[in-house]
Amino acid sequence: MAVLEFKLDVFTGPLDVLLYLISKHKLNINDIEISELLEQYLLYIEEAKRQDLELAGEFLEMAARLVWIKTVSLLPKPEEAERAKQELQGSLIEYALCQEAANALRERFIADDIFVRGPMKLPKMPQTYQLTHSRDVLAEVFMQIGKAKMEGQRLTEKITDTVTQEKVVSVTSKIVHVLRELYGGKTVSMASLYDNLPDWSARVATFLAILELTRFGRIRLNDDNTLLTMCERKGES
Repeated sequence: MAVLEFKLDVFTGPLDVLLYLISKHKLNINDIEISELLEQYLLYIEEAKRQDLELAGEFLEMAARLVWIKTVSLLPKPEEAERAKQELQGSLIEYALCQEAANALRERFIADDIFVRGPMKLPKMPQTYQLTHSRDVLAEVFMQIGKAKMEGQRLTEKITDTVTQEKVVSVTSKIVHVLRELYGGKTVSMASLYDNLPDWSARVATFLAILELTRFGRIRLNDDNTLLTMCERKGES
């Protein structure tokens, strides 16, 4: 038997491998000899494993499919194997036709040869302003510029005032607040920590503070997460 050689990096799927084997060993694609095709396919799988190539599951699935067709063909009623064999042959013929169409389209691809017009040379524009305007027009334009600038300053001041009015509450301050509420072994309801907190920033900071204290084991919650108590730290009586 001739030494089997594979270019393992060019096969994109099991059908690609089967077409290569059929072409290499001059098998009839319309009447495939499953035993010979299976033998060559298993040799390919072994070669891929020997070179530490990672095969997709579809390659192994095809191997199992070929083994099944060969096994069923040995049974007293091989009609099912014949149907499976014809399905495989149909898939291979369809795949081969798709490859031929792809190659034909690749040869007709002319994107690299498309003519592209070069950059146009623009006329050099004069660097000096050529028009003249009356004194009244210039004064009106100047006043409009000053008006737009003042409106822009007012808008900036309004945005700044709006931003500075938003009070940002830090998580650290709420951590201290929660620990003070629980100091001395007291049990505090979760809802009471959010009383009198209309500011969303304070509510979010309180929620994050509870999460941080729980994560570090400083406080604990009851089963329904409605009550909080402080955990005893190691070394404390």
